[in-house]
Amino acid sequence: MSEQLWWYVARSGGIVALALATLSVVWGLALSTKITDGKPRPAWLLDLHRMLGGASVAFTAIHVAALMLDSYVSFGLTDVLVPFASNWSPGAVAWGIVAMYLLLAVQASSLMIKRLPKKLWRAIHMTSFGVFIAGTVHGLQAGTDAGHPIYVGGTVASIVAVAFLTAYRVLGPRRGSRRPALAA
Repeated sequence: MSEQLWWYVARSGGIVALALATLSVVWGLALSTKITDGKPRPAWLLDLHRMLGGASVAFTAIHVAALMLDSYVSFGLTDVLVPFASNWSPGAVAWGIVAMYLLLAVQASSLMIKRLPKKLWRAIHMTSFGVFIAGTVHGLQAGTDAGHPIYVGGTVASIVAVAFLTAYRVLGPRRGSRRPALAA
């Protein structure tokens, strides 16, 4: 077994976790707009959104566990759970820890959606933008693959997609509304 196995698992787990979280944000934005012409959506489209978010939690756990198992940089439990506790790039690691906690809050609120007031659920769910931002910053600052052209291209594409859909959500027609959006 390669001495660097856990390092490869940590890197790939982090990239996949961020990609899945980003896809969940993009998919959620697409579902919450009239970008799909407001047609009725089959239930599996919402299930896909939930699955992407749940899978991002699983890959975040893989990322964190692999970091702790890797011997190159010695990450302990405190290093991966407390922002700025790590001796290795404390700011970059803190962004990842914040993203992880926000992701857990969003996923937990989604599991409890029927038990939470809608306004509280929506407020918590809006922190998914924080997951995207903090995860992206973490990947760019702490990721050893951050300078690779494919990683940079994926990051730029993700930022453009989230920015476009967010702008469309804010400025575009409202779901359930028959009147067009105000002209800018």
